[in-house]
Amino acid sequence: MATFLYKLGRFSYRRRRLVALLWVALLAVVGVGAASADTTGNNSFSLPGTEAQKAFDLLDKRFPDLHADGAQANIVFRAPDGQKITATDNRAAVEEAVAELGRGNKQVTSVLDPFKVGTVSKDGTTAYIAATYSVQFNELSDTSKDTLDTVLEDGRDAGLTVEAGGTAMQEVPETGSAEIIGLAISALVLVITFGSLVAAGLPLLTAIIGVGIGVGSIKALTEVLDLSSTTPTLASMIGLAVGIDYALFIVSRYRGELAEGREPQEAVGRAVGTAGSAVVFAGLTVVIALVGLSVVHIPILTKMGFAAAGTVAIAVVIALTLIPALLGFAGRRVLRRKIRKGTDPAVDQDGKPNMGTRWAHYVMRRPVTVLLTAVVALGVIAVPAASLNMGLPDDGTQPTSTTQRKAYDMLTESFGPGANGPLLVTVDAADGGKVKTEATQVSKTLTGMKNVAAVTPATYNKAGTTAILTVVPDTGPDSTKTEDLLADIRDHTSDNVMVTGSTAMKVDVSQKLTDALAPYLGLVVGLAFLLLMLVFRSILVPLKAALGFLLSVMAALGAVVAVFQWGWLADLIGVEETGPIMSLMPIFMVGVVFGLAMDYEVFLVTRMREAHVHGESPGQAIVTGFEHGARVVTAAALIMISVFAGFIGSSDPMVKMIGFGLAVAVLLDAFVVRMTIVPAVLTLLGHRAWWLPKWLDKVLPNVDVEGEQLTKQLSEDLGQGPDEKHELTRV
Repeated sequence: MATFLYKLGRFSYRRRRLVALLWVALLAVVGVGAASADTTGNNSFSLPGTEAQKAFDLLDKRFPDLHADGAQANIVFRAPDGQKITATDNRAAVEEAVAELGRGNKQVTSVLDPFKVGTVSKDGTTAYIAATYSVQFNELSDTSKDTLDTVLEDGRDAGLTVEAGGTAMQEVPETGSAEIIGLAISALVLVITFGSLVAAGLPLLTAIIGVGIGVGSIKALTEVLDLSSTTPTLASMIGLAVGIDYALFIVSRYRGELAEGREPQEAVGRAVGTAGSAVVFAGLTVVIALVGLSVVHIPILTKMGFAAAGTVAIAVVIALTLIPALLGFAGRRVLRRKIRKGTDPAVDQDGKPNMGTRWAHYVMRRPVTVLLTAVVALGVIAVPAASLNMGLPDDGTQPTSTTQRKAYDMLTESFGPGANGPLLVTVDAADGGKVKTEATQVSKTLTGMKNVAAVTPATYNKAGTTAILTVVPDTGPDSTKTEDLLADIRDHTSDNVMVTGSTAMKVDVSQKLTDALAPYLGLVVGLAFLLLMLVFRSILVPLKAALGFLLSVMAALGAVVAVFQWGWLADLIGVEETGPIMSLMPIFMVGVVFGLAMDYEVFLVTRMREAHVHGESPGQAIVTGFEHGARVVTAAALIMISVFAGFIGSSDPMVKMIGFGLAVAVLLDAFVVRMTIVPAVLTLLGHRAWWLPKWLDKVLPNVDVEGEQLTKQLSEDLGQGPDEKHELTRV
């Protein structure tokens, strides 16, 4: 592989104008496609194979006018103190709101008058209108949104307290500022690392081009592939981080080759042949982890995984082709002035070894102490993960200042906590018969159950074959008692009776993700283990990498629980309301963090393997790996952390949680696991770290990541012996 990439790098260098033109042309084409495409996205949440989804599909089939997947709005009206909502003036204001919502708006499918359907509180002070739409929240027209605003304003002008909640009040999160913040911090880190504006600008430029092509392609294909509106945000988050990092490693290696005295074209070839090999395998681990999300069989998660994996693949190809082309234009200007004047970059100005070398020596002198300290620290941070409570975000998790949260609290106060999470029970007649008798019996069964506040009268479809009953629990959507009630209903009713609704969906998705976590871990870790065996020609090194990942991801999940569920330091990052952790978060973190964790494993340990292959002892190889790689890995980790941390400022709770979780995970994995635990373990293992059974060594193909065959071939072409001097000179 190193030889192929060496030739690819030299080709891109020689044909730099053509390569750069092709990438810019591709960006332009994708941009035009994205600008002309429908990018609203499909935000419906489906869970194939679950009872909640089967019932949901049944409603969609038997009640087509219901538009079960459409947006909903609950507009809550409360009379002034000492008054009733049923008073003449107050009632007139509510009825005017009902008329306003349904007046000439084709997107509205139904508006329920609270005085006709009975959605008035027992004390007579509060009522709410339930409005449903034929489209999802991100497809609501300006007319629909303006009408909701008008209803709120008119009700308040009439002296009532009016708030609105439901999916119709959701907004597509705007994250443009997050990318800008991440890029600004990344630029600062790159300038400090390279000491050259040209060298710092190359990774940023290529990452922006890569993310532009990846996200533009996603937007262009949004309607065709039925993608959600959050897919581009997650793809840009991951694509931007890995795009900068992959380019950083190749530019850094190119600078090292130049500093050894090689000509720019040869330096590009060797940089792509060695560091580029690590980029390929690091990218493959990320792609495997993201594509592996498909085993969960949740369409929205599968599509997000594939979209993000595509963006990562683009980042890899750009690093291998566009970076060498741009280096052809930059030449030696990527070096600091001091280096161009002959200053040795391997040591500090006072002649001492660099920080990476000093840190490696420190860990190697006391490996047991360092290892135990790091493992215990990660274990302590992971403790909150034992209290993980999963759910899906709703209006109850919104900040208390929002109208959605105020409406949620008003419904809880006046109608009970179960009003915010009712269970929809469907009764489907067997063999196409009539369902009224059975629906009546089911209603009696439900009414007699524990923790049931109310059961509404059945609603029938036109054919009279299917009925819907709404069950209002005594407890809120996130209560374990509500989950117990859901289980009781399913246990004490026949197969043609199914339960759905947002609460049932939450319970089913949590169970589905819990069941899928072990198989997913087995698949992803297993495939990556085989991949790392090819890279490192070792069994213990990949095993150590996988175990280290488990430590970092559990610690990161513990930090997420501590902040977003327990509320520790919540004010510091703008978390206004704590609640359950998003159900998708654990498995999404496992996938993404595993891929990113293997990035640093590959980049750092590959340099150690390279030194060991060229004759260094295991201990000296660790020092060499840190001497050459610690500064760059540190910069890469800081860049990735800054990119993810930029998304903490998002207004969307899901994006905020993912940004925080990934930033903490990279922080812990890069600096505690890869930079601390890895050298400690390798020190204790010694020669055994690179042990591989002879029979397995013969079976595994030699991908030559460390460039051993490339070095041999280049030496033979030059008529020289092994190029030991060039390969082992400190940079």
